[in-house]
Amino acid sequence: MESLSLANSLEQRYRAVVEEIVRAARQANRAPEKVQLVIASKTQSADAIEVLIQLGHRVFGENRVQEAQEKWPLLRAKYPDVQLHLIGPLQTNKAKEAVHLFDVIETVDRERLAKVLAAEQEKQNKKLRYMIEVNIGAEEQKSGIMPNAAMFLLGQCRDVYGLAVEGLMCIPPVGQQASPYFARLAKLAGDLSLPNLSMGMTSDFPLAIQLGATHVRVGTAIFGHRAVAAG
Repeated sequence: MESLSLANSLEQRYRAVVEEIVRAARQANRAPEKVQLVIASKTQSADAIEVLIQLGHRVFGENRVQEAQEKWPLLRAKYPDVQLHLIGPLQTNKAKEAVHLFDVIETVDRERLAKVLAAEQEKQNKKLRYMIEVNIGAEEQKSGIMPNAAMFLLGQCRDVYGLAVEGLMCIPPVGQQASPYFARLAKLAGDLSLPNLSMGMTSDFPLAIQLGATHVRVGTAIFGHRAVAAG
């Protein structure tokens, strides 16, 4: 009974988020299907994730390679059409595992990492898709390339290392109005002719959609504030 209640709760919250995405897109005169929900499943159990997969969702994001390794290989074997995004910082010593497990890495932020990822792609004969993480608020404690260096890093990723970079990603400063930062990232992506923008989380994804997000990373609105351990 508890598992059934949990599944129902997850389904209700998931469908509410999907409806909000559709609403925000339409208010911005955008096609809802142009906005991809990346469910941020960090700290969540494989059972809870599987509830959402069985509802038809196929795109998930994890923050840490090690945690993803513990639950996703079995899920991916069972559901081979799932797409997995790395949405947390990546250390170069985890690049091998990341290339093996993920389809999209959203957090490329330095040339050294691009070089290591390119080498791993070649070793594994696998092509991933990438986004460059931009430190849009120029915060000292936060990962991401500074906005004025994004063009150079994009050139290095594409021209030197052959990475398929398709967009930008950011996390705006906590406690500040997000809209100026989302607008700044959208302008930067336009200047760089990059089609994808990964921005917006539980607290601000409707705003991000209004300002051009193509990918929103939502976890808490679906799972709640505590890790969900189904089963």
